[in-house]
Amino acid sequence: MIVIGWLAGRTVIDFISAYDHWLAFGLLAFIGGRMLWESFREEDEEKAKKNINSWLTLFALSIATSIDSLAVGLSFAFLKTDILIAAITVGLAAFIITIIAQLIGNKVGSMVGKRAEIFGGLILIGIGIKILLEHLL
Repeated sequence: MIVIGWLAGRTVIDFISAYDHWLAFGLLAFIGGRMLWESFREEDEEKAKKNINSWLTLFALSIATSIDSLAVGLSFAFLKTDILIAAITVGLAAFIITIIAQLIGNKVGSMVGKRAEIFGGLILIGIGIKILLEHLL
């Protein structure tokens, strides 16, 4: 999905290059803001007890992750990033982090879950602000 987003971005870059930094900022701020919003949202009892390993839940999570990757790929096109290096890096990082998270998630998740989501959202928003400031200043 990251490559598909990059390809989509490369096809429209000539049309939106004057405001691509705003678009990259908007996408990253949206994803980061959504992470922040999710971290402060209260889960009800039924959702908290839901089995995350069901095929329907895993499918929905994979689609949500893919949409985020599509948006990041689109941002990479505007930033003229080498997509091969970016896709390999993102893929390897996601694989390694997923394995590590699976191994320690149950033990540490209840202690840092919300804080990690807040931190991740703030990081994405910070990257978006950095991109915007680099182009405006």
